[in-house]
Amino acid sequence: MSDKEAPNERDTVPATPAAPGPAEPIAIVGMSALYPRARGLEELWRLLVADAPPSGTGAGPAPAGLGDIEVDVARFGIPPAQAASMARLQLLMVEAARQCLDDATGPGGLPGRTDVVVGTCLGLDRQYANALRVDGARYARDLAETLAEGPWRDTGTDPRGAERELNDVLARRLGASPHDRVGEMASTIPARIASAFKLRGRTLAVESADATSYWALAHAVDSLRAGLTDAALVVVGQRDEGRFARRALAAKGIAAGPDETGDGPALAEGLGALLLKRRSTARRDGDRVYASVLDCALRHEARPGTFRYSLSAGHRRAAAEAAHRTAGVTPGSVGLVECAGHGTAAVGRAEQDAIAAIHTGAARDSVALGSVRDRLGHTFANAGLAGVTKAALALHHRTVPPARAGTSAGPAGGSPFRVPRAAEPWRPSADGTPRRAAVLGASLTGTVCHVLLEEHVPVAAGAPEPAVGPADGVSGGASAGATAGATAGASVAESLSGEGEGEGEGEGAAVGRGGAGSSGGGGAGHSVRGGAGAAPSVRGAGEPVAIVGFGGRFADSPDADGFWRTMLSGRDRIGPLPPESFDRGLYHAPGALARGRSYTDLGAPVPVPSAPPPGLRIPPHRYAEMDAAQRLGLHVATEMFARHGRPPHTLEGVGTVVVGSNLGLSRERRLHTGLCLGDLEADVRSLDALGALGPDEVEALTKLVRDRFTDPGPVDLPTTWDGCVASGIAALIGNEHRLDAVPVAVEAACASSLAALDVAVGRLRSGAADYAVAGGVELPCNARDMVLCSALGLLSHSRITPFDAAADGFTPGDGCALFLLKRLADARRDGDPVFGVLRAVGASNDAKSLIAPDVDGQTRAVRQAFAQVDFGPDEVDYLEAHGTGTRLGDRVEVAAAAQVYGTGRRSAPLHIGSAKSFLGHTFAAAGAAGLLRTLQALRRATLPPSVNLRELSPDLALDAVPARVATEALPWPAGPERPRRAAVSAFGTGGINYHLLIEEGTDATR
Repeated sequence: MSDKEAPNERDTVPATPAAPGPAEPIAIVGMSALYPRARGLEELWRLLVADAPPSGTGAGPAPAGLGDIEVDVARFGIPPAQAASMARLQLLMVEAARQCLDDATGPGGLPGRTDVVVGTCLGLDRQYANALRVDGARYARDLAETLAEGPWRDTGTDPRGAERELNDVLARRLGASPHDRVGEMASTIPARIASAFKLRGRTLAVESADATSYWALAHAVDSLRAGLTDAALVVVGQRDEGRFARRALAAKGIAAGPDETGDGPALAEGLGALLLKRRSTARRDGDRVYASVLDCALRHEARPGTFRYSLSAGHRRAAAEAAHRTAGVTPGSVGLVECAGHGTAAVGRAEQDAIAAIHTGAARDSVALGSVRDRLGHTFANAGLAGVTKAALALHHRTVPPARAGTSAGPAGGSPFRVPRAAEPWRPSADGTPRRAAVLGASLTGTVCHVLLEEHVPVAAGAPEPAVGPADGVSGGASAGATAGATAGASVAESLSGEGEGEGEGEGAAVGRGGAGSSGGGGAGHSVRGGAGAAPSVRGAGEPVAIVGFGGRFADSPDADGFWRTMLSGRDRIGPLPPESFDRGLYHAPGALARGRSYTDLGAPVPVPSAPPPGLRIPPHRYAEMDAAQRLGLHVATEMFARHGRPPHTLEGVGTVVVGSNLGLSRERRLHTGLCLGDLEADVRSLDALGALGPDEVEALTKLVRDRFTDPGPVDLPTTWDGCVASGIAALIGNEHRLDAVPVAVEAACASSLAALDVAVGRLRSGAADYAVAGGVELPCNARDMVLCSALGLLSHSRITPFDAAADGFTPGDGCALFLLKRLADARRDGDPVFGVLRAVGASNDAKSLIAPDVDGQTRAVRQAFAQVDFGPDEVDYLEAHGTGTRLGDRVEVAAAAQVYGTGRRSAPLHIGSAKSFLGHTFAAAGAAGLLRTLQALRRATLPPSVNLRELSPDLALDAVPARVATEALPWPAGPERPRRAAVSAFGTGGINYHLLIEEGTDATR
């Protein structure tokens, strides 16, 4: 990144209108910290207030990583068979969660309805090991073929014996367990935490590069304020895994390379956790509160091309102003600013200019500056949580930590800012205003972040707390308290709008035309939530959300209309996988479980686009660096925007792009394997089968095999990292279409798509976003996924047949579906087409088995969805089931549906079907496929059929609903004086459950 890059001209847009009033603060009631130099909160605080680096507890330097921390898996109920397949970060995060929960001292205990939100970035060690083992089989075959064809034929060396021995060596060195597919998934981490501590709320993993912590925090705050959960456990960690991350980040100039060379800081390891409750709940429960989160604001600078940090002071100021408006507090009350501390001068200048603008007029030396990076290094995904933890500790101890010598002094002298060189008492304000701190952040994909924190004031010393809204999340409507909140919000807006007058043009302007946090032109009434000083108002949890655009690509269907034709065709699109994605000679072992092999070769693949969508100017070399999921996502997004009928850049306000995905993309894994060829060659040198060869002959052999083994591509290009990060799917959609939309990737196993929609709906209902793109994409029709899923016996030996007596597993399918969303009131105001209306998303975790489904857990998700709407289960006509195609899974899903839908008041049977019968199981895209099928069915007033259903499973208690599974398309009659309504379910490994309610976009909703 060049320091000469100019800020984006789009900084000069009108300021965002004021929010209607402050939202309820969110209390931090527990924390934990695991860093190389600080193994706990007490150690972290000593490190933060120390004037000089600690000398360490023993001889030699402090450890560079977290590899030496011992985790007792037995105390968490983890079976030994599963422990060996778990990513190391998963174990550390379970321990960080334990320490955080132990730190929460309130007598009220931990509510069972507690969400677990985990954040991480790039691959995990188990993902790398599994990919290397599967790719290593190809290397072993290349070794055997090279031996057979070369001058070693007459040495008595057995080529196939060498191949078998090398595969055995790799299995021992890298591990080989049936549970590897589950153990490598990022979403297994929150599920494992939920299982260990019996937490039954939402569980999901998020990734947004070095804005990951802020996204995890923002989602938790949304869920708490909407009343969808009673507590949220946020755990974010970063490990320096494998060889890829440092090389790829060094190529972008923002991290030192593996040999510690380069201009950027070294990538550091670190984990932390926060336990959050609504402030009113924490006070009711008698919790010790470190500090309260007043708001977590995210903004994005959309710049086509290579990913890079925003250089816009205007975007940073917009994020700060949005946070202050939502919180209802003025910048003058902030006494500590925790800077992101990025290493490049241009990014640092943008941050300094932004805070100088927001604090214009503050008293000299009234704001202390610091950065946790000067003590912990750049912990990337964890960086934001580290900063929040530092600020919360400073507020709790009422002490301003010092900054290390050499830390930038920030804006010019004579400003409101100072850089403390020693710990200082944080003195109270003269007017009694609570102490407050700001934590700044930024992401390599262009996002900027601003978190506001406030010290805890005992309830006796402050205003009484209003009652919290309904626990079930139903919107409560506006009240007199909202008037006071609106007044407070307006006063803050006036204060903000009066700042910075006379500045240089553009840099002080807030970004966003319509404005996240604005009233949005109508919609559901504001539900009152408790807060200190003024009764806050936020959007209701039940506010309808309109689908105003959609697109999809599955199997041989090039678009959403082709997808619907497939649904009516009467035949599936499952068949033998092409040889370029599945090498049968190497990976196929029909009919039996075999290590490193798949017993089936069937799937429903999607051709990967070879060129960018029309209208997007992406150079061929950069497009070639993109993961296949990123390419597919770009094409489907183009279809989605075309169906909306307006150029995407005309979308007004602040948006978000949330894509359900596997957080370890295939391209990253392949590139990491390429960096491990030296390890494979070391394994070759150890083979007994090559004992007859001399050292020089072995070296010549490994060189020939290296030349034969497919080169996965370069790692040291500035675009390499971009094509490997999961949130890059979302960032590409936003950046290439020039959307002021914050990107994030979400993983919740096979429910990832509905989790993404849940996050997006939460952002819209909270007012943090004015529009959203949400959906999912995954391409599991590859050798790695086939082999790993076969090892656990998850795949069908023939083909997926949901609800059939012969159901024996699923068949993988590739796919992507995306949806453009707005609040229904805004869509009406803007004259958008309303293709369907999302009414609710319910979610839960079983907190039991990571593999077996659970009736009670699924039932909780369904009931939570209905708690958000004004109609009952008997008014839902169709259920798009998850339909995994196992007898147990199908039986549990129907039994859970019967618990809620079997009301005894149905006028007609509930129709049940599953898109998987046509397209296979598309993993992270499965929920999006189900929603796309349901949306198209609503639009065409047609109940969609299932295919390949020959004999209904006797395990299904359909009569208890009553329900039926149709094998042919049927007319969908409208209900009396109500729109057609449907539900979509998605369940995932780890006990993850989601249930979505949707109704047609009738004239009454347009």
